[in-house]
Amino acid sequence: MARPFSNNFPTGVTMTGTQVAKVTESCHPEYKVGMHVVGDFGWQTRAVVNADDPGASLWLEKPYIIPDFSGLPLSLALGVLGMPGNTAYFGFLEICDPKPGDVVVVSGAAGAVGSHVGQIAQLKGCKVIGFTGSDEKVKWLVDELRFDAAFNYKTTDVVEALKQSTPEGVDCYFDNVGGALSSAVISQMRFRGRISVCGSISSYNADISKLPQAPDIQRTVLRKELKMEGFSVKYWNDRWDEGIKQNLQWIKEGKLVYRETVTEGFENMTKAFIGMLRGENIGKAVVKV
Repeated sequence: MARPFSNNFPTGVTMTGTQVAKVTESCHPEYKVGMHVVGDFGWQTRAVVNADDPGASLWLEKPYIIPDFSGLPLSLALGVLGMPGNTAYFGFLEICDPKPGDVVVVSGAAGAVGSHVGQIAQLKGCKVIGFTGSDEKVKWLVDELRFDAAFNYKTTDVVEALKQSTPEGVDCYFDNVGGALSSAVISQMRFRGRISVCGSISSYNADISKLPQAPDIQRTVLRKELKMEGFSVKYWNDRWDEGIKQNLQWIKEGKLVYRETVTEGFENMTKAFIGMLRGENIGKAVVKV
C-alpha cells in the first residue's frame, strides 16, 4: 500500500506503515497500558502518539483498539481481521453485490485482499476464478482455498483462460491490478456486470507521467452497461466492527482460511517489503518485531 502513497511523502520522513503496537504508557482514558492497538505508526519500534490527533494517516482516524480475537494471532489485525479483511468484505459485497450463481473473477487473487474476496464469493454461492503471478500461488488457490479455477497470468492468455473456464461470462470482477489483465477480464463480462476497483498494482512502479497504455474499455462498459466503481476502505469506517466481527465468525466456523508470510526482525523490514513488492508473499506479508 505504501508504494502509491510514497509520492505524497517527502524524502527523510518515517516510512509509512501500519502496525500492531502494545501500549506501554498512556495519559488517555480509552487506551490502557497493556492494550494492543493498530495504528499508522510507520517503520519504528517505538512511537509517541496523540491518539485524538495522530496526524497523517492512510485510513485510520485514530489508533484502533484490537478486540478479543479468541486466541487467534494479533497479527491478523493487519490482515484478515483488519484493513485488508474489511477491504475485501465491504469492497466486494457493497460494490459487486454478488448473487448465488454469479461468476466472480479476482486479480491479485493470492494476496491478503484477493484471497479473502474469493472465499467470501464462495460463501455467497458464486463460482470463483483467480489470477495470480506464480504456479505455486495457483496451486494454493485451487487446492486449499477451493477456487473453481486459477491461472498464472504470466504464462496464460487471460481471455482464452476465461473462455474455457467460464464460457458464460463474468458477472463480478474484483480488480487489484488494473492494466492489460483487467482490460482482458472486462472484455469477457456479462450484461450489467459489476467491477470493484481496489487497486492498480500493475502501474504502481510506472513513471506517473508515462503510465502504461491499456486497451479501450469504454465501449465494453457502455455496450454491456457495466458498473465500475473505485473505493477506499475508510468509506466504511463507521461500520468497521461489523466487518471484523463477521470475518472472525467465519474463521471460527472454519469457513475462512488465511495465510501469512512472516518475516522475523525489524532489521529485515526492507527485505520483507521488497519481497512483497515482487510478489513473493502469499496472503498478508507481516514483519514480527
